[in-house]
Amino acid sequence: MEPQVQRPLPEDCQIAINQVASYELHISDAYSSMACYYNEEMGIPPFAKFFREQADVKREHAKQLLRYLRKHEGIVCLPVIKRPDIDNRGSGIQALESALQLENMLSKALQNLKILVCEKSEINLSGFVREFLDKQMKNIEYLEYHLVYQKELEELVQQEALFVKPAAKSDE
Repeated sequence: MEPQVQRPLPEDCQIAINQVASYELHISDAYSSMACYYNEEMGIPPFAKFFREQADVKREHAKQLLRYLRKHEGIVCLPVIKRPDIDNRGSGIQALESALQLENMLSKALQNLKILVCEKSEINLSGFVREFLDKQMKNIEYLEYHLVYQKELEELVQQEALFVKPAAKSDE
């Protein structure tokens, strides 16, 4: 039996894969910075672990995409994406909102790639991209959950502060 020869990917699919891989690396950079932002003195929120783990996951996703590209005789040419403004994170809510925005943009890029792949009848690539989209939806759900939780927590802290202040003044 003859080994199956991989046919080259259409050029527009190659470009789209390069864009998604570049964006995965972009998010990995942002998540690495976000994870390092939180330290023991500040208190480490539960989502900081997510940032740390996802930095590695996103880097690995980029490698998988580029390996797929090379396996199918594609050219690796990653577009440059401006480094995110991640030096001023502010509150946990701002970090989660930034992360959610990054994940939504990646999801859109993956959906566009999937549409292109379907148009080009690249069946193997379609299944490959679908796996990434499934993981992507889980990340978005996780971030949305933690964003709601963080907002509720902040609201409770503010309400408690209002309740405690008048009590402290009455002791004077």
